[in-house]
Amino acid sequence: MSNFPKAIVVANGTIQLGQAVQAVIENVAEALVICADGGADVALKMGLHPQVVVGDMDSIHPDTLSSLQSAGVEILRFSPHKDETDLELTLLEAVARGANTIFILAALGARIDHTLSNIYLLTLPALQNCVVHLVDDRQSIWIAHPGTHPLAGVNGDTVSLIPFQGDVQGITTHGLEYPLRNETLYVGPARGVSNVINSPEASVTFQSGTLLIVHTIGHA
Repeated sequence: MSNFPKAIVVANGTIQLGQAVQAVIENVAEALVICADGGADVALKMGLHPQVVVGDMDSIHPDTLSSLQSAGVEILRFSPHKDETDLELTLLEAVARGANTIFILAALGARIDHTLSNIYLLTLPALQNCVVHLVDDRQSIWIAHPGTHPLAGVNGDTVSLIPFQGDVQGITTHGLEYPLRNETLYVGPARGVSNVINSPEASVTFQSGTLLIVHTIGHA
């Protein structure tokens, strides 16, 4: 099994080829492209070539599966009677192959239950030491733990800071239009939504809790 420090994980959701997604695709070199079941069809439509496909194979097009098998692509087939979703199994497989930087594509879509569960997968214990971004269209979503985190972007980009799994305490921001100074973001109120980067050195620092960060290129 080869070691891949970077992985592009493709789920079986909808995808919009905005700036954030294009940036991931353009930097595919040396990354493992690993797909969750029907995510292989999505990957091929984006011009990505699956190296591994994981899942119960109930959503991948039969012709795609046959073609990939003929091409020697590794297929990891699981029973449909399982506790994990195909995307969860795919993320675990990416980590098992050495990935510590992971970009997840096509994990958002029409089904709210799938979208929410896919966002919650960012908190998997196996991903705790990884940099994981869920990317769609112009947006990138990731989980942050206590400490200081740069908010890479340009003036006018939108950033939402959402307390996740509990309140976030001791939060201070720099380079955002609506600053926070050693404050608490509580679960429920939407105070951290739709802030705006106004400095090339924007960052957020906090002392406790888990923060979901959503960065949108340009005005949301």
